[in-house]
Amino acid sequence: MINFRTDLANERRDIYKKANQIENEIEGIESEIEKVNETITIERVKITNNQGEKAIGKPIGNYITIDVKKLRIAQQEEIEKTADVLQKELKKIIDIHVDKEGSALVVGLGNIYVTPDSLGPKVINEIEVTRHVIKYLPQYVEEGTREISAISPGVLGTTGIETLEILKGIVENVKPKIIIVIDALASRSIERISSTIQLSDTGIVPGAGVENTRAEISEKTLKVPVIALGIPTVVETAVLVNDCLDLLIEKLQELKLNKNDFYKIILNGKRNFEINILEINKLIQNNNILKLKDKTKINYELDKIKNENSLRGIYVDLILEKIKELNNEEEINKYLRAIEIGLDSLENT
Repeated sequence: MINFRTDLANERRDIYKKANQIENEIEGIESEIEKVNETITIERVKITNNQGEKAIGKPIGNYITIDVKKLRIAQQEEIEKTADVLQKELKKIIDIHVDKEGSALVVGLGNIYVTPDSLGPKVINEIEVTRHVIKYLPQYVEEGTREISAISPGVLGTTGIETLEILKGIVENVKPKIIIVIDALASRSIERISSTIQLSDTGIVPGAGVENTRAEISEKTLKVPVIALGIPTVVETAVLVNDCLDLLIEKLQELKLNKNDFYKIILNGKRNFEINILEINKLIQNNNILKLKDKTKINYELDKIKNENSLRGIYVDLILEKIKELNNEEEINKYLRAIEIGLDSLENT
């Protein structure tokens, strides 16, 4: 079982191919790449049968990924070009499922109070809704204006209601012809954070990319076509660490080292993850002339540890209480060092 930890269809395909050492396209999956300009690339992935669906864990349907280099720091002209590409791709996928006059419900998933999960609610705040105007003031509406309504249903933790349950009630009363769901996604690449847009006509399973799966929002569950639109805002810590280590190894392998010399690189600082120095040294492959030495320390979360009902919790709590009595910075640092030594010893016991 492959641990994908990503919502992006093209990343899942690449992970599956790498894990199974497949060079050609996976059976049941078709893909094509279109280069719009130097900074914008569109990749279309189509899952055509159950074999493709089973391989990458995504439903049969169309997945469009728009990659924009350095979108986070793009100038206004580039942002407008990206918006133009997105609206064209979105229009194509909507036109497949509904006519030009079909009403649409836009749903912004996520928690507005949690920055990486707030994309959906923030987009809803910018949507120009028209349903109420068409219904009550039709004389002020231009011909051909689509009926648009919008909702940000919150999250289960704050409402106590599954998003699907809320949407079923809205669909029953509002009767939209199509639903567009906007959500923050998870990615396996730092480069894709806030720089990639994914569109699909298969709906969405909120939280699937971070293994916090909620009820599926799709045509299957709502009886209305569901278009999903998302941007990656989350990457797993392990992915972040691996990307950093891959970059380090790549740079080390590029070094033109004098084989008559011996080089040592010392890693310092605090970390929240494990570093396998033996494995990294194997990967470097520089004929034993370069070695890494790990002098990093674990970044202990003392405020959490002191509340533990454990030996280390009691130990940390006692020393932190002692530190509160001190005014001398040198003495405080000694006690903090004592915490570190004690916790390191307990970790190794």
